[in-house]
Amino acid sequence: MNDVSSREATGTRGPGRLAPALDEVDQRIVRELTADGRMSVRVLAERVNISRANAYSRLERLRDSGVLTGFTVKVDPAKAGLATSAYVTLTVRQNSWRHLTEHLRRIPEVEHMALVGGDADVMLLVRATDNQHLRQVVLGQLHDIPGVLGTRTTLIFEDIDNH
Repeated sequence: MNDVSSREATGTRGPGRLAPALDEVDQRIVRELTADGRMSVRVLAERVNISRANAYSRLERLRDSGVLTGFTVKVDPAKAGLATSAYVTLTVRQNSWRHLTEHLRRIPEVEHMALVGGDADVMLLVRATDNQHLRQVVLGQLHDIPGVLGTRTTLIFEDIDNH
């Protein structure tokens, strides 16, 4: 194993830790899988111009190091019956983040959550069937979570997929 591979294989991720260095081949693998996570290893190896054995070992290392965290399916929210989407920001008590995430994970309409800096403390992507459903999520569920001091809702008129 060369120096670069050795450093990459032992790289760790997480708060305060450096992510493993990705060489050009690793970056191409990540781009290809981002475009199509269902692609076979044979096709991936062909597109990246490496052997299947090399593709398997690189995929394993990328998974083990936490670079690849899973393979997902992209769903068109409107076609799946979720015609209303919004970014909802929360202002929360500063010591309530861990407790808050437990509550937010139990709300199926919350697709993504992030702790952010700025005027708000938390940003959520919320998907709902319609405006009434969104209203119920924001006013009936989010406002009822202990530690939530206020919300601000911004409707999404059009989702634009970057990938």
